[in-house]
This record gives sequence, C-alpha cells and structure tokens, in this order.
Amino acid sequence: MTFTFTAKLWLYSGKGAWVFATLPPDVAGQIRFVIGKTRGFGSVRVNAQIGATRWGTSVFPDKKTQSYLLPIKTDVRKREKIGAGDDVEVQLSLIDV
Repeated sequence: MTFTFTAKLWLYSGKGAWVFATLPPDVAGQIRFVIGKTRGFGSVRVNAQIGATRWGTSVFPDKKTQSYLLPIKTDVRKREKIGAGDDVEVQLSLIDV
C-alpha cells in the first residue's frame, strides 16, 4: 500500500537536529486501519521517497497530532536540497502489510 502526500518539514525543538514531516490525518487514519494493532510503541516500517531519494525507515505515532511522524534523514535533505519549512511531496509505502 502506497500513499502520496505533501507535507511541510519541521525541526524538532528538543535535543539534536531532527527534521520530520507529519503525515496528513487521512493518511494516518488509513495506516491505522490497515495496520490494526501494533507492537511496541506503535512504529510502522515504511519505504519513503522524496524526489529521487528513496530510503527505508519507520513512521512513529505522535499523540499531539494524532498522526505519524516521518523522520527525514540528513542525507536525504542534502541530496534533495530541502530543509525545515519546505513543503515536500512524499511517497510512502508500507512494508510487510
């Protein structure tokens, strides 16, 4: 199952320079429906793509937004010349569903 959406990148205000994209509510709802009950703290394995860069990662549940957060690796940001505040098109594929 694959989703395509646009999201604004944002910088985590805690320790470190983590950049995330928050999944749109409809995408998060569809993922929750397909995945059902998760193990651990609710992360879901995915393949993500922005521009020509594709990587394996996980999305993590976020109670504040009731959605999932997609971490955007430094290497991806450098390759695609993107950063916090940018709107990006993301393609997200669930793994092992």
